[in-house]
Amino acid sequence: MRKFRVKVDREKCIGCGSCVSVCPENFRFREGKADVIKEIITEKEYDKNLEASELCPVGAISIEELKEEKGKAGKKGK
Repeated sequence: MRKFRVKVDREKCIGCGSCVSVCPENFRFREGKADVIKEIITEKEYDKNLEASELCPVGAISIEELKEEKGKAGKKGK
């Protein structure tokens, strides 16, 4: 399953609230600016977070896909 990292650049954020209104499950206000509730999201949560990012008038929200680490799953040390 693909995973993504969501970030808010609080220096750029103007506190307009568009992200909070479209995706309240992952954005909130903290000290008058937007803040991410859950930084790592799944594909299921991607569309709403992308919409919030696209609505941001100053481009303060970024979403990057995380690379899957191969060979890590299911391995245990002896």
